[in-house]
Amino acid sequence: MSVYERLSELEISLPEVTPPVAAFVPFVRTGNLIYVSGHIAKKDGRPWTGQLGAGLTTEQGKEAARNAAIDLLGTLHTAAGDLNRIKRIVKLMVLVNSASNFTEQHLVANGASELLIKVFGERGSHARTSFGVAQIPMGSCVEVELTAEVG
Repeated sequence: MSVYERLSELEISLPEVTPPVAAFVPFVRTGNLIYVSGHIAKKDGRPWTGQLGAGLTTEQGKEAARNAAIDLLGTLHTAAGDLNRIKRIVKLMVLVNSASNFTEQHLVANGASELLIKVFGERGSHARTSFGVAQIPMGSCVEVELTAEVG
């Protein structure tokens, strides 16, 4: 089954690449690797703001990470030209806007990880780093960046 068929089954349509709001590019390809810049979580087309453990639950954070991963897939599609060319999702880095006592960043990050595994199968399994931060641009609750290998 193609990646696009899986996306269709999951009722996911890929968004257009959002132009950066600062001095960087949405992705860089070097050799067989594509580095996708961090994408903040959005809800209803706007930054999903808030802090995990202080107004937002782990489940909401997980959904936010999933939403950010969908945006990442849109950018990865543009970068690779065809998501079926992705040989492997290599690594994710997940930043979670966290209250000082929040310790479930790894569970929030699962929202992005689980989606990528559903979309790419075994090729979606990846290394990952997740950690809490004091703030994310625009007050977003989650930011995710991705590295992928393309064939």
